[in-house]
Amino acid sequence: MKIINVQAAKTHLSRLMETAATGTDILLSKHGKPMVRLTAYLPTSIPRRLGGLNKKIRIAKDFDAEDKRIQDL
Repeated sequence: MKIINVQAAKTHLSRLMETAATGTDILLSKHGKPMVRLTAYLPTSIPRRLGGLNKKIRIAKDFDAEDKRIQDL
């Protein structure tokens, strides 16, 4: 884990982001006190379940019926 002060982080943010993306944690400190940890973002994917909304969504029987208000336009 690298420890960098905030001023240096402002100057070298792009480089620090690349370093963090490779898996190295970076600790940002202000006045010698740890404030923020910069780590790589690891997206999590939630598997989709087939039929997960079965019987939870209902479509009205007249959904496709013509609307008289629209016809009158």
